[in-house]
Order: sequence, then structure tokens, then C-alpha cells
Amino acid sequence: MTAELVRGQNHPVSRSRVEIRVSAGTPVLALASLADEQGRFSGNGILAHPGARSLPGVESPGELADRHTFAVDLDEVAADVHRLGVLLVLPPGGPVRFGAVPASYVAVADPDGAELAGYTLTGLDAETAVVALELYRRQGAWKVRAVGQGYAEGLGALLTDGGLPAPAAAELAAAALGTIPRTAGADATLATMPTLVGDLRAPQTPAQAPAPTPEPPDPVPVSGHPYAGTPGPGDTPSAPPTISYAHPRRRATSNEPPEPAPRPAAPQEPGQAPRPVAGDASGWSMDERLYNQVWGMFEDLARTVAAYRSAVEFADSRMDRELDEALSDPRHRLGGSGNAARDTARARREELVAQAQAVLDRDLAQLIAESEVVEPALPAAYARWDNPVWHGHRTPEESPLALRLGDLHLPERPDLRIPMLSRLPLERGLWIDNGRTGSEAAMTMDTDRLRRAAMDMAIALAVRLLAVHPADRFSVHVIDAAGAGSASLAPLVRSGVLAGPPAAGAQGVTQTLAGLTRRVDLVQMALRAGAPEDLPPDVDTADQLLIVHDFPHGFDDRAVTQLRYLADEGAAVGVHLLMVADRDEASAYGPLLDPLWRSLMRLSPVPDSHLADPWVHHAWTFEPDLPPQGSRVLEQALDRVAEARRTTRP
Repeated sequence: MTAELVRGQNHPVSRSRVEIRVSAGTPVLALASLADEQGRFSGNGILAHPGARSLPGVESPGELADRHTFAVDLDEVAADVHRLGVLLVLPPGGPVRFGAVPASYVAVADPDGAELAGYTLTGLDAETAVVALELYRRQGAWKVRAVGQGYAEGLGALLTDGGLPAPAAAELAAAALGTIPRTAGADATLATMPTLVGDLRAPQTPAQAPAPTPEPPDPVPVSGHPYAGTPGPGDTPSAPPTISYAHPRRRATSNEPPEPAPRPAAPQEPGQAPRPVAGDASGWSMDERLYNQVWGMFEDLARTVAAYRSAVEFADSRMDRELDEALSDPRHRLGGSGNAARDTARARREELVAQAQAVLDRDLAQLIAESEVVEPALPAAYARWDNPVWHGHRTPEESPLALRLGDLHLPERPDLRIPMLSRLPLERGLWIDNGRTGSEAAMTMDTDRLRRAAMDMAIALAVRLLAVHPADRFSVHVIDAAGAGSASLAPLVRSGVLAGPPAAGAQGVTQTLAGLTRRVDLVQMALRAGAPEDLPPDVDTADQLLIVHDFPHGFDDRAVTQLRYLADEGAAVGVHLLMVADRDEASAYGPLLDPLWRSLMRLSPVPDSHLADPWVHHAWTFEPDLPPQGSRVLEQALDRVAEARRTTRP
């Protein structure tokens, strides 16, 4: 299973021999850099490039291309090297900045083929040289971190910032860029950005089919750019090209193993769009197929709206250009020819917008129809709290594939809600912001109601997590230093599913964090020693969920450091963090806590447009999924969890 990283996120590298694969949106130069613990370059042999491809532990590619593979043997990397970076550099004479080309994708993979972790480089603009990701040592083991940062001034500036003197950096950059063997496709011209979308489900021709894409990450606040489109047969240089945005994972490839066949679609009238069927995506189980189908709907909506917006922008810019030309022509200043030219330009604009709106309406109608059949078919882990599936839900024997965090929608069709699913186990902690985030809903709500809503949302997420896992999978701890969350916590306390009473006061904070920190340390040592079964008998081997309310109340400097440690290291060994906090209230700690906030996925208890997709960077409105007013679905789910624990635990 591929771990999809976002900027700043890390992931363990469990193998010593790996490949680093690069799939770029344009021919690039791919280099490897070696640095010390502080990320500084020193001495010779710090850069693997086409003129010097081999360094201890790493073999770099040897050409300018849009796809590259590095061979890495971490056991052969010198002991004084703590960071191995993957650099992507635009060649002279090529695109002028990464922001003008489709986003690149970099993955750490097993040499046999399976990807371990991947990262899509979104949010780039004027950069011409970027550090895509880095492998780094951490407590005797290796990890990969998604970096995605670069320099508009190019490779020389990157090397200088890493500690090389400017003359040495310039000389090394010139050596790397001056020895580029060019491939046959290296001079290919970038296709223009798409403006009009084709059929959402239209089959793609070989010329239009996109390169295989990785499983998409969770929606996070990062930016991205539309993929470049290939002009179709009827396109002309003056007209916007067409492109199909059909979801690539909805079609099985020739090298995929056979999978259970989805339920056949109902008969349809000739000329009508296919009737949607729940579970029509690829996957070995219905849950996996539904998960992939939801992600397909998310991507389809992102891209069809991007195409509509791009078409409107194209129509506006063409109208502006034609109006400028009409006003600059002296012949149009006399008589009524100027007015006629303006009317013609506006009419062309309206025609283009109407065409784009018709395509958007068609695709939205199909997505709405698909949502209407998919939503009722979702399992409890993916379903809304008002879905009848919860009435018959029982504690499962196996863990689910993903968890629903809420819903996402765009302003073009607010009633079309896409479930926001997060893969399990959670690789990032969650932070529910109980401060005034700047959204209209948060600004109009009084502080007490906002805080209560945030804590209620945290409890709903915790109950969902417990209910969709086997009964003995999770132990839940709560830090509520001031006791302000007691009303929201009442269902958890009353059901008896907590590992202990909510921790109160500074002493309770210290004891809870110390116990979880010890567990992380012991499990990490056992895994490194290859003996996970040799843990002390008092270590709870179940996954741990820590709910922290009203941080930083009750936290001293040591407790803050421990919390940061749990956020950074805990998820890999089964300690997961769910925080309810206001970042502004923690401002006294200054930049010390910035890495903590960046490591968590921020959610909001009220509608807020702070999330972006990794494809075209739409601002998506997130809405939490909460039980209906007056419903006892949470209490019933907790009762089932408590009963299952009584029957399974000695």
C-alpha cells in the first residue's frame, strides 16, 4: 500500500535497497545530493549528476527526460551522510518555471515494483530547481520526507543555500548542466493548458490517455496545477483544446490481476449516459471498490469544474483581446462599426461560456446520479451518521480501509457532497480548530458554541474510529486539563471505553504523555531489534488514540516537546493524535510549535474552505459529519463497542 505524502510529512523506509522514481510533467534533470545532519553540503562527492552518476549508495539517471529512476542502497551510504536529497532541475532552454508545467510525482519504491511512499510536488511557482524529497536518518533508521521546495535562481542557488561557497556552487551547477545527454523526446513542446473538458466518462484514445497516476493523497492545503492537455483532432491553435478527465483508476490495465466483477449496470436507452452503479471502480473487495469510486468522483468533480473555470477564463480573455483590438483600430472609431465589434466579441464570449456550462451541467448531473447510488451503499466507515447502515452495524473482525472525516463541495454545486475519506491507519494526526478560523460560519458563532462544536466533532470521530475497528484494536486516552470538555466527553466516559478517566491538571497531562512516549520508544526499539513480540508485559499492544482538549492549557515545555514527539513519531507505531485547539492560544510558544501544526491535518467544526485538492488546487468547503439532532446513534455505537469488549477481553 502506497503512503501518499504531503509537503513536510515523513514515512519510514523499511528496506535498505530502494528505487526512487520520478515522473515529471516535462523533461528535467534529476540529481541526488548528499548532506550532513544539518543538511549542509561539504567536501567532494556531494552531487550525483549525468557527468558523475555514481556516489556511495546511490546511482543517478544519466539523461534529460520526464521519467527517471535512482538506484539507492542505504547500507552503502557513508556514515557521515545523514540526508540524501532528490533534486529536479529545469534545463536551459526549457520551461522557465515549475509553476508552468504539470506537477511532478516522486516515489520511493521496492526494486521489485511496489511503491512504499509517493509525493506529488504541488504549490510550485517560479522555481527552476527543487528538492523533491529526501531520505534521512532518524534514530538509526531511515525515513523519507516530502520537501517540495526550491529556488527561482536555479541549481547554483540551491547549492549555495546548502553551504557551498558561491564559486564552488556555480562551478558544480555548470558541470551538472553541461553534461546532459538529451533523449529523443527532450525537445517536445509542452501542450497548452486545457480549457474545455471532454466527456467525463468518454473512453480515451492512446494519444489522450494520461500517464498512470499514483493513488491520490488526502485533501490537504497544498496547491497544484491542471495537467497539460493534448490537442484533439478538431482543435486549432486559436481554439481551446479538449481533454478527457476520466478517472484513470476506473479502468483496469492489462497488467492488473483479475478482480471481482462489479455488479452489471441496468439496461439503458440508446444514446443515454451509462447509469451509475455503486462499486464500479477497481478493487478486490466492495469496500476497496467504493473507496476508489469515491476518489474517482472527487477527482472528476475537481477536473470538470477546473475545465469550466478555465473555459470561462479563456472566453473572458479572448473577449478582452477582441475589444482591445476593436478600440485600437481607428476605423472602428467612426460610425457604428465599433459598437458592432464589441457586440460580436461579447456574443462570442457568451457562446463559449454557454458551451462550457452545458458540459459542466451534463457532468454534474452524472456525478449527482452517481452520488445518489454510491452514498446509500457505503459501509459504516465511509457512511454519514444518518445512513441506515449504522442501525445494523456490529463491531467488525477486520479493520476498514478508510474513515470518513466529513464532506467536501464546490460553489458550482454545493449540494453535490463528496465524502472526504482518509486511509487507515492514520498517517497524520488530526487537529480540529476551535478558534475563529476566518470562515463566515466561525465568525458568526460565539466562542463557547464554537468550542463545544469542535469537541463534539472530535468525539464523533473517535466513536466512529472505535466502532469500525475490532473491539480490541484501540485504547483511547483523553487529556482535558481544565475539565472544559466534560459535557462532550460524557458518552465516552459513561460507556467505559476509555483506558482511564480523562487526565486533568498538569500532573494528569504529564502522566498521560509520559506513558504514551514510553510506549512509542519501546515499540520503536523492538521493531528495530526485529523482536516486536518481546515488549514488556505492561505495554498495551493495541493502537492508542490520544484526544487533547484545549491545548496548551496544562502543558509545560517538557509536555509540549513530548506532544510534538508523539505527533512526529507516534503514528508509525500506532499512537494517533486528535487535538482540539486554537492555534492563536498557543502563540506564546512562538515558532516552536509550527512543525506540530504543519504535521497535523486541520479540520473545522463549521463549514470552511481551507482544503485544496492535489490536482487543480480548488478551494473546497469542508463540512463535518455529525449525528442528526436528537439521534442516539453515537450512544448505540458505543454500547456495541463496550459489549464487544466485554466478550473479547479476558
